[in-house]
Amino acid sequence: MGESSAGMGDNDPVRPPAGLSVGFVPGVTLSKWRGIWAERFPRTRLVVVGIEQSEQRTALDHGRVDLCFVRLPLDQTRLHVIPLYEEVPVVVAARDHPVAAYDALTLADLADEPVIAVDHPDAWDLVAGGGGVILVPESIARSESRRDLVHRPVADGTPTRVGLAWRTDNDNALIEDFIGVVRGRTVNSSRSRIAERPSRKLR
Repeated sequence: MGESSAGMGDNDPVRPPAGLSVGFVPGVTLSKWRGIWAERFPRTRLVVVGIEQSEQRTALDHGRVDLCFVRLPLDQTRLHVIPLYEEVPVVVAARDHPVAAYDALTLADLADEPVIAVDHPDAWDLVAGGGGVILVPESIARSESRRDLVHRPVADGTPTRVGLAWRTDNDNALIEDFIGVVRGRTVNSSRSRIAERPSRKLR
């Protein structure tokens, strides 16, 4: 991100550049919120950073991002967290795997299947080759969509929840504006800044 730590001690968190930086874990799509932000605050920089789920807490603690779309549960010590939505778990398998014949499965259906950890460096290739299956939230399966893979919902799997998190000691005033965008506040909300609201054109 081109972050600079000039003038800070080795143990101090790195501050993001002027503007707002937002992280997101795999599967989360920010295009809608980015579009609203660009329209509402066209002169305010918004930096979007992809974060591995295993690094979501570290990214916040070290100041790599101001806010992060995270997967819960997450240690919420010294964090504010807004739960946003739940995701259906799915099983991903090779296209010619018996899984493909079902509309939905249960965990019992998968009891004898080797489950590959999604963070394995060759996970998706191993699945495509028939080496096992992967259990992930549906959005991740869609983002990794390939012609040689299929995914099906797991009816009794535990849903995962996506939330928006930020540090309690982060005083970036733009955080409240971004929360407003995510929560659907209008530009006329009393919590929104007015400095960059579009001016009315004279007829």
